[in-house]
Amino acid sequence: MSEQFDYIGLNRLITTALAEDIGTGDITTISCVAEDAVSSGRFIAKADGVVCGAGILARLFYILDHRVHVKVLLGDGAHVNKGDVIAEIEGPARSILTGERTALNILQHLSGIATRTDEAVRSIEGYDTKIADTRKTLPGLRVLEKYAVRCGGGRNHRFNLSDGVLIKDNHIVAAGGIREAVAAVRKNAPHTLKIEVETESIAQIDEALESGADIIMLDNMTVDQMAEAVRHIAGRAITEASGNMGDRDLKQVAATGVDYISIGALTHSVKALDISLQFK
Repeated sequence: MSEQFDYIGLNRLITTALAEDIGTGDITTISCVAEDAVSSGRFIAKADGVVCGAGILARLFYILDHRVHVKVLLGDGAHVNKGDVIAEIEGPARSILTGERTALNILQHLSGIATRTDEAVRSIEGYDTKIADTRKTLPGLRVLEKYAVRCGGGRNHRFNLSDGVLIKDNHIVAAGGIREAVAAVRKNAPHTLKIEVETESIAQIDEALESGADIIMLDNMTVDQMAEAVRHIAGRAITEASGNMGDRDLKQVAATGVDYISIGALTHSVKALDISLQFK
């Protein structure tokens, strides 16, 4: 995990997740596994992908029972093939069994995001375009999900609404236009924040440029429209392609010359990477 990661927040998340799953107690495990039983096992990839969340395993099981020891063999960001051992675990059998589902839920979900991001990044190799995420994350899991995007080679967009200015279509309508919205932002927001404006046409792009926008989002445009927009902007602002990019041919989008492609599907509809815990 990154040294900048919020470990206090992570501990809180893990504790909440464990409490949600355990309830008043793991009836099955308590009933059929002896209290002094000790077991060991391995977390094994059952599909090819990119690992994310391995660094959380040790912390999760330590919070549950400090006697459980986890040895990570393939850290976050590592590419794995089906059958690879990601981590080994040893300790009281009851604790391992009780924490198994929560640990796998986190590991599989984050690895799925990292894998999907890696696929997107590799699909545009040879272009200068960068893959970025969005704020379309599961409530409470944003920090972890955006961390997984970075493990897959992607970039992070705003973490929250205070990180930057993004003037979208409804802001434009409510403010009375792009010029009005940008002017109001410059008057009220910190000067250190970049201003991004969502556009759907060359006319809106011109208005955003004239207003001094730092980033111009090209929303739901065709490939030809994006290429025209990039030529028209001509480096006067950073460009970002957006709008159902998870269903688009990313190589074609990158070929238009956009600086960033933001993809909500990296986090909001990702398929978990198949990983299992097998006792020796």
